Amino acid sequence: MLKIALTGNMCSGKSTLGRLFQKAGFRLFDADLIIRNFYEERTEVYYKVVEIFGKDILDEDGSLNRKKLANIVFKDSKKLSLLEDITHGALYKKLEEEFKNMPEDSIAVVEASLLIEKGTYRNYHTTVLVYSTYELCKERALNSGYTLEDFERRWKRQKPPEEKLKHANFVVDNTGSLEELQRRAEELIKIFKNWVYFQNA
Repeated sequence: MLKIALTGNMCSGKSTLGRLFQKAGFRLFDADLIIRNFYEERTEVYYKVVEIFGKDILDEDGSLNRKKLANIVFKDSKKLSLLEDITHGALYKKLEEEFKNMPEDSIAVVEASLLIEKGTYRNYHTTVLVYSTYELCKERALNSGYTLEDFERRWKRQKPPEEKLKHANFVVDNTGSLEELQRRAEELIKIFKNWVYFQNA
């Protein structure tokens, strides 16, 4: 099995590339979505987070309000680290369980923003970085509904994309058109499918 780390700064376009990989038959694991499901399904993660951060982060129906939680943790690095310890530990366990149940000729793609910052990109066979500039990412974020404050506080948690380049095996420049991104995706899909083919030949 080939395990791919797919990363990039917020609004760089990694989710778009992830969907193109998924369309090609790769198994896509979106880290943010998995963690959101922990909350929505009220797993052990949900109860741990509520216990630590209090019931003020809940809506009237008991669902966890991620915006309220973000407002707490992004103002306090210790609280943010505590939250990440809870959610990331559960995430890694979930991913390992999924990997064990996949056929040997599978291609798994894990999409997450902080793979390089956390050093977990080293757990994968190869790392794909979607590159876009600060200004472009900011423009996309504002157009998608983030406030400037939300964007800036999330951006500051991440290494500048230029620093991440040295950790990537493959770089996808997403400063151009969607068609250019699609062409680059097609190139990588061929490379990774051939990789798996020869691994299992």
